Amino acid sequence: MRGVRRISVAAAAMLLAGCAQGTGDSEDTSDATFDSDAELSGEVQVMGFGAGDEIATVRLDRAKEALGSEADVKLIEGDLDIQQFLSSVASGEPPALVYAERSQIGTFASRGAVVPLTDCIEGEGIDTSVFRESALGEVTFDDEVYGIPEFNVVQLTQANADLLEQSGHTIEDVNGSDWDAVSAANEDLMKMEGGNLATIGYDSKLPEFLPLWAKANGADLISEDGRTAQLDDPAVVEALEWAVSIYDAQGGFGEVKALRDSADFFGDGNQFATGVLGAMPMEQWYVSVLNDVSPDAPMAFDTVRDLQGEPIAWASGSAWAIPKGSPNPEAACRLARVMTETDSWIAAAEERVRLREESGGLFTGILTANEAADEAVREMAPTDGDSVWSQAVAAMYEANDHTFAMPANPAGDEFEQAWQDEVNKVLTDGKEPADALADAQTAAQEALDEAWATWDEK
Repeated sequence: MRGVRRISVAAAAMLLAGCAQGTGDSEDTSDATFDSDAELSGEVQVMGFGAGDEIATVRLDRAKEALGSEADVKLIEGDLDIQQFLSSVASGEPPALVYAERSQIGTFASRGAVVPLTDCIEGEGIDTSVFRESALGEVTFDDEVYGIPEFNVVQLTQANADLLEQSGHTIEDVNGSDWDAVSAANEDLMKMEGGNLATIGYDSKLPEFLPLWAKANGADLISEDGRTAQLDDPAVVEALEWAVSIYDAQGGFGEVKALRDSADFFGDGNQFATGVLGAMPMEQWYVSVLNDVSPDAPMAFDTVRDLQGEPIAWASGSAWAIPKGSPNPEAACRLARVMTETDSWIAAAEERVRLREESGGLFTGILTANEAADEAVREMAPTDGDSVWSQAVAAMYEANDHTFAMPANPAGDEFEQAWQDEVNKVLTDGKEPADALADAQTAAQEALDEAWATWDEK
């Protein structure tokens, strides 16, 4: 999930500058000997990870067992505090292991905050062939792997089936394959009361889903090598114009956001259960939330589709990385291996299935960056289409097989901030999409050029 806490670009740059010594080689783990048969000991402080559910605790217990009784795992729980992490590296007192968003890894790697994992992968026997190409690509910077990818996050089209039927529409009208159809459904699904928006027809989920709509229109926000911003591509501009028009038809982004924010998103008063949202693209983990809190809600699901009607999803997720100066890199590497290996995911899924059966609930699957694990876990979840929830699970796995991801680059935060800031100006200040993306292009390219120049000089 996207939950990494943001800090300002200026603060990040200052802190990262202090980590830049030794960037680009593995000198910071030169004394480490990675061996899957070695007995390990010592404290293993992990930053950014919390064992909040059985998927985490089962795998963590397996990792602790693999580390042995002489190792002591200590979690700094909660979403990663980037400032805290970078400060710890700059001061020479980092944790042994860090759990971060994959989109952060390229920036951390380029500034020397995390180290290459070549020796770790080889010594611990981590099978990188099982990882999804898009996930591994996100943690591969300048041809070296800097992170071990963990969960995978994709989007699905999620809709209120009753509202669709009442307005004369089907899930196919809102899955993104035809933007005119989505726009028409949006106007038919939305409801006004007393001059105020009472039911959101469609939520195109700006600013965060601009990359999804751009890709559906055949464009990428950044070049494959991560060096060139492509934010002013006409196809990106067209995608933004359309996604904004969805809000304009409902009285503007402010009206939609106010109603969106008033919903009990994680409870039984969520927008689908209360009938105040027609449809939206949303991350797949929300299927499990809905099934838990409102299993009788009238739902319909599909993948998000591009303009050719093909499934599409923007993949993101988490990863494990070893900080520069890690006090226990060998144990950190083993923990990362066990947390992401196929058998650990299977064991965790089996425990969730057991707990769901015990409570009378339904297992709706989990998505990881490990393809072998996903195939095994998929067999435990209903995908036969006999219920709306099994349709959701089937759509989730289909989406997971049709993903794209942002390439690793040394200016990930700055790049994302550039386009999100400008999209927000369109949404809240009425800035023209073409002008906004032209300004975003300038800011993003400057950040990329500066970051790559620093890296290339090393």
